[in-house]
Amino acid sequence: MKTKVISIAAITIIAVSTMLWLWLKPVNLVNAPDITVNTIDGQTLNFKSFAGKTLLVSFWATTCSICLQEMPHLVDLYNELNNAGFEIIGIAMYYDPPNRVVELSEQKNIPYPIALDIDGHAARAFGNVQTTPTNFLISPEGIIIQQQEGEMNIDKLRTTIKQLLRTDGSNLS
Repeated sequence: MKTKVISIAAITIIAVSTMLWLWLKPVNLVNAPDITVNTIDGQTLNFKSFAGKTLLVSFWATTCSICLQEMPHLVDLYNELNNAGFEIIGIAMYYDPPNRVVELSEQKNIPYPIALDIDGHAARAFGNVQTTPTNFLISPEGIIIQQQEGEMNIDKLRTTIKQLLRTDGSNLS
């Protein structure tokens, strides 16, 4: 009887652990696309230039209320961790009027680059992004380790980013 209870407990622990791992593991460990985007201030950014850095790519829209709510948190995250090797690129969806994107970026004092995806090539390169917000966390090795549609848990994101930065050997203050 005691052996049966121990066996059932062990099987339950293994099953729960496996389900938890499957739930929390990255969706697909694939390389981030090698694309180039143009920012609202006239820069051309090639994703290869972010090699060795932890990068968050955030697809957003000016009409997306969740995106607008997350922006101050992303600004804080950027300001906190940028010196340690963390970068963010915000990519406005193709349907957003460029003048509205510029205006909103200025209103929100966004310090990280904001790109315009006028022809939708960035959204297609990241698997045909349709929903905003959609965020991709990319490791210093250029691997997409997390994809999130909808509202993010900023505290969990911060913890994951700090772990990546420590793994990379970057200096966190």
